[in-house]
Amino acid sequence: MTHRRVLVLNHFAVSPGYPGGTRHVELFSRLTGWSYVIIAGRRNMISGKPQRAEPGFLPVAVTPYRRNGPGRVLNWASYAVTATVAGLRQPRPDVVYASSPHLLAGLSGWVVASLRRTPFVLEVRDLWPRVLVDMGTLSETSVAYRTLERLAQFLYRRSDRIVIMAPGVRTAIERTGIPAEKIVFIPNAADPDDFVPGADRDELRRRYGFTRRTAVYAGAHGPANGLDLLLAAARAVPEIDVVLVGSGVEKPRLQTAALGVANVRFLDPVPKTEIPDLLHAADVGVHVLADVDMFRSGVSPNKVFDYMAAGLPIVTNSPGTVGDLVLGADSGYVTLPGHLAHGLGQTVQASPDELAKMGAAGRRWIRDNQSRTAMAHALGCLLAPLVDDPGEAAC
Repeated sequence: MTHRRVLVLNHFAVSPGYPGGTRHVELFSRLTGWSYVIIAGRRNMISGKPQRAEPGFLPVAVTPYRRNGPGRVLNWASYAVTATVAGLRQPRPDVVYASSPHLLAGLSGWVVASLRRTPFVLEVRDLWPRVLVDMGTLSETSVAYRTLERLAQFLYRRSDRIVIMAPGVRTAIERTGIPAEKIVFIPNAADPDDFVPGADRDELRRRYGFTRRTAVYAGAHGPANGLDLLLAAARAVPEIDVVLVGSGVEKPRLQTAALGVANVRFLDPVPKTEIPDLLHAADVGVHVLADVDMFRSGVSPNKVFDYMAAGLPIVTNSPGTVGDLVLGADSGYVTLPGHLAHGLGQTVQASPDELAKMGAAGRRWIRDNQSRTAMAHALGCLLAPLVDDPGEAAC
């Protein structure tokens, strides 16, 4: 088989030794017949600490920022510049694959692909700039919105393929005139074999200080995550401990808001390699999002698949795509965005056997339907025609 190269641009990518999303390392490392280099920001988005270069993983310099605003925009722009330079210094790839959410990463990918005369794949993680309007960050009449909208349309038209991670994104992109055959669905995923804990449950519970029934939220602490809804639910259900693990621009404010709430605790972010231990120690995995219409059909949350792969029952306040997944897999409870307390209350009332049954059902579902291995195969089938390779017959 001919050996091919793919260059991946993802500002927020991390390798498994760091906290954050490892989607691209896990997907591209499973491709047969391909080598890859992932260009990421040197500053880890969650911990703020620098990331080291590793085989297949190249961090580039980016400017620091502390909160949303001009500093964050400058951070995006700095990545676009340094990633473009780094991409052009790499050996010529057979495909350039660029991932949002911010569109400047996509623009950087298009520039590299154009100058190197190679196919360009755009991955749409969040539907920018529409999601910024739905969250109240931008107005549709603003210059920033109109500029981002034009950039999104530009990238859609000039990409050879568009990868989406949630079904609702397809409809929105097709409405812009993009043909359906150009859009490929490769959602987030997880493999149960990657979630084997390193110690028994009792030891892990002692390590993390879990003494009662414990619900864990493991993920970003940003405006989109709606964690005020989780704090309100924790106050309403004092019988369960709620532990928030991670970091983000909202974390200091959330910690202040939770002062005096005895059943809420915050932990520092942990690397992906430690997530199996953390989830094995917990009783419930919490998925929470802000009350935004687009989130009902336009998200593919890593943490939900991690919970399922770890055999952890789920509580989510996101009806729609995520809620249908959880209910269809019999793996947990789904509430309306502002009714998360009801879901936590249900986990308090459930017996250990009922929780274990839901966790096992989720684990089976993810293994059979949405493993990283299966998604890597879909990715290989996407890339093969772009390099005039018929790929495997099963495609």
